[in-house]
Amino acid sequence: MTINVGMHIHIVANRNSSPTVLLHESYREGAKVCKRTLANLSGLTASQIESIRRVLRGEVLQPVAQTFEITRSRAHGHVQAVALAMQRLGFASLLASKPCPERDLVQAMVASRIICPATKLATTRLWHTSTLAQEFGVPDATEDDLYAAMDWLLARQDRIQKKLATRLLQEDSLVLYDLSSSYFEGAHCPLAKLGYSRDGKRGTLQVNYGLLTDDRGCPVAISVHPGNTSDSTTFMPQVQRLREEFGIQRMVMVGDRGMISQKAIDEMSKDADVAWITALRSSSIRTLVEQRHLQLGLFDERNLLEISSP
Repeated sequence: MTINVGMHIHIVANRNSSPTVLLHESYREGAKVCKRTLANLSGLTASQIESIRRVLRGEVLQPVAQTFEITRSRAHGHVQAVALAMQRLGFASLLASKPCPERDLVQAMVASRIICPATKLATTRLWHTSTLAQEFGVPDATEDDLYAAMDWLLARQDRIQKKLATRLLQEDSLVLYDLSSSYFEGAHCPLAKLGYSRDGKRGTLQVNYGLLTDDRGCPVAISVHPGNTSDSTTFMPQVQRLREEFGIQRMVMVGDRGMISQKAIDEMSKDADVAWITALRSSSIRTLVEQRHLQLGLFDERNLLEISSP
């Protein structure tokens, strides 16, 4: 009479190759206990073999979805990518040399502006849908905390911009500058004025801001002006700023034709340490052509530019 006793996994060690994994069945014939091989499991992975071993022991295996209940899931990948980029750029040390709550809040706001731009109130709500608040250590921050951190940031603006200038600018480097504007909703900002609207919001109040960058377009400094300020009036103060605040004596200023006026060119021409690159106005180009100082045939021969216009 044959009586089945049970099944088990038997591992046979091999000297020069991976071990052989066998599924054995034990059975009894009379008073003698015997065993036989039912299958060779050597081709299975270690996790598969372990699962079979647990089933043979009588354990009940269940899918993960039935074993765990997901109560909340927050996105993390994009937060980690932005946080890692800020870390590699040394962004925290740029804001302040020592850790402080305001520095954490500013970093969180910058990361949030990259991921999902919103108002301060909406920001404090949105960043709890991801791991952003925990990643930057600001889980309990309110919109008032964010406004206070912005006041702290404004007080440190000059120091931050000097650090940026030291990092990005050097003698004889190109410095790019341009003025832009943003329309303003409200009536209590002293800088909000009617002016030339660059974002197509005509008839609305606006605030102008001038951005100073290196030759790659990386921001170095920003200045804010009333909405009716013309481009050219902000240019020369930036030249003085580069020298007096940032210590750059020799530079090449780059701006469009509306930015670098003839008055600014005349003033810069007196200084051998300041050069400029700009575009000519159509009237100036016409004068050069009429005076035969500009030979248009050179553009065809050297393939410098191509223009198509009715």
